[in-house]
Amino acid sequence: MIVELTRHGKTIWHDAKRYQGSSDVPLSEAGKGELRPASHCPQLVYITPLQRTRQTAELLFPTARLVVIEDLREMDFGAFEGRSAAEMAGDPAYRTWVEGQCQGRCPEGEDLAAFSRRIRRAFARLLDQALAAGEERVTIVAHGGTQMAALSAFAQPARHYFAWQSPCGQGYLLDGRDWPSARRLYLLEQVDHTTGGKSQWP
Repeated sequence: MIVELTRHGKTIWHDAKRYQGSSDVPLSEAGKGELRPASHCPQLVYITPLQRTRQTAELLFPTARLVVIEDLREMDFGAFEGRSAAEMAGDPAYRTWVEGQCQGRCPEGEDLAAFSRRIRRAFARLLDQALAAGEERVTIVAHGGTQMAALSAFAQPARHYFAWQSPCGQGYLLDGRDWPSARRLYLLEQVDHTTGGKSQWP
């Protein structure tokens, strides 16, 4: 089994550096323009409930059937969503969160540990179901947080959480040959679905 995990394109909040999280923010026109159809088109693409993943998948894989996986959605940043770090520089709750390496609970939102558990469970369940259904290739369009939580748990070579984030429209191709026995994925290469990069599928 081969797994491709791609981050969605740039949204209308990216340039302003606003926290997006669970907010349903659409792609910007510039973000749409930076994406190009992939060189392959699977029958199924797994996305999250947030429209930025659907819009990205529709641009990258225009003929694929899109299947929503609810629990692969981005971390809920609660009261921080829609605001930038600069805007919250004087917010004590935000400063406490940042000084705690962004691992504590966001006011009205999630903490990193709970978010990571949610992603790990949903990701593992998806791969198990895909394998049982005989899917040889699993294509997922999700979020930066989804990538970091899933791959820091299951991918080799091992990297810490924040090292797995990729730019918008980019992601990772992984070999799941040991998934059934060891819950392990092996990094094959990074993939780039933007107009400035390459998009491959072995």
